[in-house]
Amino acid sequence: MTFTLASIFNVGRMTSTTARRAVIIHGYSATPQDHWFGWLAEELGTRGITTAVPAMPTPEAPEPGPWLRTAGDAIGVPDEQTTVVAHSLGCLTVLRYLAALRTPWRLGALVLVAGFVDPCPTLPNLDDYISGGCPVNGLAERIDRLRLLRSDADDYVPIQHTDRLAASLDTTTVVVPGAGHFLGSDGVTTLPQVLDVLI
Repeated sequence: MTFTLASIFNVGRMTSTTARRAVIIHGYSATPQDHWFGWLAEELGTRGITTAVPAMPTPEAPEPGPWLRTAGDAIGVPDEQTTVVAHSLGCLTVLRYLAALRTPWRLGALVLVAGFVDPCPTLPNLDDYISGGCPVNGLAERIDRLRLLRSDADDYVPIQHTDRLAASLDTTTVVVPGAGHFLGSDGVTTLPQVLDVLI
């Protein structure tokens, strides 16, 4: 499946920023209030980093176009003062958005938590969304700090998927033992490993 920004929204509306800011993109079947997103937004806010956690549309039945549009509206054209953190399906969405950007951009930091670009056997209902993956060649060269986190046992995303994505981005994964899929139901309501990258 091919995505172009021109077919999704008006790129001209996006502007670069000079103040430090962060965007957190949640994943499938989640909301901005779930898991560790609110904790991270609060932690960044106390450090003077304006943080947005947009609600992705129809999270129980995600569609690529609306999700790309929502992520793009929140991220805009990133610069060195911009941080993006994404979880699960949000990782694929962010990578597709960055890969499709034609306006010159640079990203200060990107943290992908339980990221993947390949179909997941336990989530066949997402096959259409995931279809085609995402070309990531050259993205790492535009990102100042890049980190991928995975657990040692994920019930939804095979750990090989995250490791393969990391290799495609010329980096390695950081393993957080016992974190599952980094859900609140896994006991993950804070994620200091993300904060360590950003502060």
